[in-house]
Amino acid sequence: MPGRRRRPTTRATSTNRTATTSRPRPTPRRAATAAPERPVAGPGERVWVLAVPFRAPAPGAVWHADLQAHVWVGAELPPELAPYDPPPYTFERFLEDELNEKPRPIPLARPLTPRDLQCDGAEVVAASAAAGHRVFLLGDDPGVGKTGTAVLAVKAIAEQRDVSTVLVVADRPAAITIPHWTRSIAGFGDGGIRWCVTTWDRLAKVARLRFDVVIADEAHMVRHTTTERWKHWKAVSGGGRAKDAPFVIAATATPAHTPLELPYLAPQFAARHGEPLRSWADLPGRLAAHGFHVERGRYGWAWTEDADERRADLARLQGWLADGDPPATLHRPAPWGPVSVTGTPVALTPAERAAYESEWSEFRAEMQLARRARQSARGRAALLRFRQKAGLIRVQATVDWVKAQVEAERQVAVSVEFVETAADPIREALMDSGIAVSAVYGRDRFDVEAERLRFQTGASPVCVFTVTASISLHAGELLPSGVPGSTAPRVGLFHQPRFSGIQARQVTGRTHRDGQVSPWRVAFAEDTVEEQVARVMVARLAVSGSTAGADTTSLREIAELLDADWLPPAALTEG
Repeated sequence: MPGRRRRPTTRATSTNRTATTSRPRPTPRRAATAAPERPVAGPGERVWVLAVPFRAPAPGAVWHADLQAHVWVGAELPPELAPYDPPPYTFERFLEDELNEKPRPIPLARPLTPRDLQCDGAEVVAASAAAGHRVFLLGDDPGVGKTGTAVLAVKAIAEQRDVSTVLVVADRPAAITIPHWTRSIAGFGDGGIRWCVTTWDRLAKVARLRFDVVIADEAHMVRHTTTERWKHWKAVSGGGRAKDAPFVIAATATPAHTPLELPYLAPQFAARHGEPLRSWADLPGRLAAHGFHVERGRYGWAWTEDADERRADLARLQGWLADGDPPATLHRPAPWGPVSVTGTPVALTPAERAAYESEWSEFRAEMQLARRARQSARGRAALLRFRQKAGLIRVQATVDWVKAQVEAERQVAVSVEFVETAADPIREALMDSGIAVSAVYGRDRFDVEAERLRFQTGASPVCVFTVTASISLHAGELLPSGVPGSTAPRVGLFHQPRFSGIQARQVTGRTHRDGQVSPWRVAFAEDTVEEQVARVMVARLAVSGSTAGADTTSLREIAELLDADWLPPAALTEG
């Protein structure tokens, strides 16, 4: 194993490498497959792995399917390919280091000083790894500092064992989340370790690589085992391997809706009980064997609806993770207090009321037809159409409310779920009235990081966004340029009530974070089913925590209100 530099402690402020420092290049372990021919650099040349956007022109670069990347070989990168030169710690740069004898030097980075909470958390995570645990659930509230805690924890773990490669899987949008992680790694110090930062939708590109530590940011993204994403996650996390598996840090403030959605913690559950890992491949069956109140239902396994049984299950589940010495989980509430979420009724005009009632009647009729025929796809489509049209009717009310907040010198974050019937009309109406709006939505329509920074610097007082996690919109953020962002108070508005407590809680954490208090409101049409849904959402958020199952009761109530209780739960939680 090649040598590597160590940091003295996690509490010390990181000292970053200079631009001329080079590192030894440990090679990641690759699963046994027949490796296709790789590009090779000649004398004085280098293999450059490029981050070329889909369908962008890259003259001279060659696509390598095995690498899942474009490659150019030469002494210097030509000007026409320079825009595709990836920054440090990204997937492409990780591959490039593997393909060349000597890695490129890492530029100087602005150092970040860890908070006490982050240092304390890192020590708890490192103790868990030292005890031989498989997975650690880092469940701090949004904005407490899970990113820094995870980076410091990896460096502490590297003091205990050989750690040469680390994978970070972040949420979308990549244009925001990947730079956030790479800046954090550089700022806290990379520990002389090779880091690879990617996103959940690009997980297939790293599925054949082996890593010593894996950080799953927003780990609830793999709470379902029937997806391609789960298959790739199981490969990179070693979820199916009894030996030679990486230590996994699962970071999320919202682990799951129910204990049935925690397959990514199954390796730790198996280790906790001293049971074979393969026995936990069937998580629902294993939970049932351990006395959990789960049973097969219409759409597979279901959790009990009895409140006392739920509490007993959650207490047992939390005990599995928290009662050990050391524990395998950590949850710390935000020291600045819980977010305030209140309802904002919208009084519809007679014309709007007539349109709403018409849409509601059409929805009920369509849902009843779908229910009788047991056509789930038809029921999902009806629900989606109704929510889109109901939100469109209230666009002007949202625009008027946002204008009032801007006049009061507040910056407004508007959370929407749909683009054409919410995000676009709200943004266009505000811009027509002379208010600048940042747009953090739509695939490849906007430079979302540039749009976010416009809001964070105060250049645009409003941000309309569809993402639910992994971006910062709070006041006073330390920006990539090293200067603090706008300190104007932030307020948030859900243009429509969110069905999923996981999504709603993540959204409020975009502005109510890092010591900044930001109230949120939920808009709804007065005296309609939307009002009932909003009341359920607000009531459940008031008591929600990071424990699995915090919002399952609300999901059932909302489904009943919408006559959608016959649909699979994913019809509400997954759009």
